[in-house]
Amino acid sequence: MASSEKTEQFISNVKQSLSDDTFVTLSLGNYKGREENLKNSYVKRASIKKEVKLSFTYRYKTRDVVKNYSQEEGIALIQTLLNEGFGAATLFTTAFDLVFGNINDNKVTIRKNPPTKTGTPSLDHDKTKQRLIAAKGKTYLTELGITDKEGNVFKSAQDKYRQINHYIEILSSLIKDIPAEQLKRVTDMGSGKGYLTFALYDYLTNVLHLQPEVIGVEFRPDLVALCNKIAQDSKFDKLHFAEGTIEQYDSSDTNILIALHACDTATDDAICKGITAGADLIVVAPCCHKQIRREIEQHKIHNDVDFLTRHGIFLERQAEMVTDGIRALILEYFGYKTKVFEFTSDAHTPKNVMITGIKNKQQQPKNGALLQKIKNAKTYFGIRYHHLEKMMGI
Repeated sequence: MASSEKTEQFISNVKQSLSDDTFVTLSLGNYKGREENLKNSYVKRASIKKEVKLSFTYRYKTRDVVKNYSQEEGIALIQTLLNEGFGAATLFTTAFDLVFGNINDNKVTIRKNPPTKTGTPSLDHDKTKQRLIAAKGKTYLTELGITDKEGNVFKSAQDKYRQINHYIEILSSLIKDIPAEQLKRVTDMGSGKGYLTFALYDYLTNVLHLQPEVIGVEFRPDLVALCNKIAQDSKFDKLHFAEGTIEQYDSSDTNILIALHACDTATDDAICKGITAGADLIVVAPCCHKQIRREIEQHKIHNDVDFLTRHGIFLERQAEMVTDGIRALILEYFGYKTKVFEFTSDAHTPKNVMITGIKNKQQQPKNGALLQKIKNAKTYFGIRYHHLEKMMGI
């Protein structure tokens, strides 16, 4: 049998396996063509925009390239690749494996082996990510405009849905360090429309099977009324929303205190509330850093970085880093282990720093060296006071 005939035989088996739904995958190797650094290619089926296609992954020395074709185009391409570059191929089906070997034009072999793969793989083009907050069966996601009644996420709400799950992923790694029996109250300061507050309550009660009281604090009465109605409709019995400001709210007995996007010194008020309450976990994503910027602008200290701070945009960034850096030091001074990292948020606030403080029972609070470091930082940047420092009386 001529090599072209054996290639046709191999392609015929590919077609048949696709037709009778026994196709699993196909690999192409022993590449000797003109494409530089190309090593292998792998073919699988993928459902793309509700159409089943053949997805080719071309594996180069330092990168992978993926291209998708209709089944008819894909079959023709496999035949071209066998004729013009790849000397070996294996078709994996649920019924058998078919091995094609083109040693040279005078010797082409085909060998049928027992199947090594069982079951046809999923046609999902992208692996469905396991979300901590599932979209289906969530009354609050529907009422907040994230999903329709069937639990399908609206296209316009995809970013918000991802943000919700990213937020819960972050908190899930922090919450695990708090003993379940100690987690009695969670306070979300400045909860707004409650997207993240609802998701956190859902995660705590329906995923972790805990029963804490969760309170969202918001100064706009219309949002408080809306969120309380949605909580009632969702049968979230221990989730409540209270009207008030961060500064005025009594945070006593709070185990987890959260404040996302609290503007300027409101973040300091929230951290102060958490420290005063002895919270096990404090999570803030600051917004605006006007207080320290004004301090730096007014005093114009000459130091090693003043060549930067004479430019407004650099001064703004400097004020952000100094403000949040001192916040982290103050948290550590009061016995918290801190982390500062970037938290991706919604379209209106694309990127934010998130500061987390976990109560460290092994760490001795009010360390004199930390206090001196805070004072040195203030002196270096010409800061008379930091609002959080003032609130905490240090």
